[in-house]
Amino acid sequence: MTGGELTRFGRVLTAMATSMDSKGEVDYDATVVLARWLVDNGTDALVVTGTTGEAPTLTDSEKIALWEAVSSAVTVPVIAGSGSNDTLHSVQMTKKAKEVGAAGALLVTPYYNRPPQSGILAHFEAIAGAADLPVIIYDIPVRTGRKVEGETLIELTRRCPTVVALKDAAGDPAATSKLAPNLPSYFEIYSGDDGLTLPLLAIGAVGVIGVATHWAGFGFGAMISSFLDGDKVRAKEINEALIPSVEFESKPDAPNPMPVKVMLNELGLHVGETRLPLGAAPDYLKPEARAVFSATSAALGAVGVKSAKPKRGIRG
Repeated sequence: MTGGELTRFGRVLTAMATSMDSKGEVDYDATVVLARWLVDNGTDALVVTGTTGEAPTLTDSEKIALWEAVSSAVTVPVIAGSGSNDTLHSVQMTKKAKEVGAAGALLVTPYYNRPPQSGILAHFEAIAGAADLPVIIYDIPVRTGRKVEGETLIELTRRCPTVVALKDAAGDPAATSKLAPNLPSYFEIYSGDDGLTLPLLAIGAVGVIGVATHWAGFGFGAMISSFLDGDKVRAKEINEALIPSVEFESKPDAPNPMPVKVMLNELGLHVGETRLPLGAAPDYLKPEARAVFSATSAALGAVGVKSAKPKRGIRG
């Protein structure tokens, strides 16, 4: 596969932030502005109401309205983060995502319940069977407490042809390398960890569902294309240019999406603060965001990759 070949959803998918107003209410107009800006700045498809979109703090009606608003505003695929740890609820929400125009569904492993692999399989099968949408399985055991084992995913693809992709945030490329050859030819693996995108490309991933792609989408796209076109040296150079952005996107005292929202606000995209229990970001993130964006832009420029265009100039 080369950098120019098409995938179902594209190479660079952004798990986009949800814009909030000064009262902490969802700002749908500002979210649409962000969605369009992301598409103009290197994003091939949008994941709406994922973790970065503050899904745990959004009501069902807010999620549905966001899926509808963004789907109506852009021409790229919109993937709805419609999964939860409640199977029936996930079925209902995924059906609603289809109704309001989503092109696919992102289904996270059931969290907190700590189900066995048989329960994980049955959960995903029930949702995929009830809703006529392409499904991306989201494996992130650090947040859910359970990993989707390779045998479970293989069996799921046998039972459910609409399960077409994996967002791999398990942090175990070695396991993924063993899994990949046993998946159907149409099945696509996306890096769900920005910093592991290049290693995962080496074992068969087709792209990234990213966070730093909010402001470095062109960089991730160029790295992926370079690697798939056989220019491993350039891919490595671009990866090195992206490291400061990857390190910025989440911190112990400011987990994702707090830094993302600070960065976007500094770029002139009005996304507000994160809802509690995350809350207001530390003050030091503002100057750090400006420094990271400038450093990333300069490093990408040095290897011939353009940068995102801020809605307003970065302040010094």
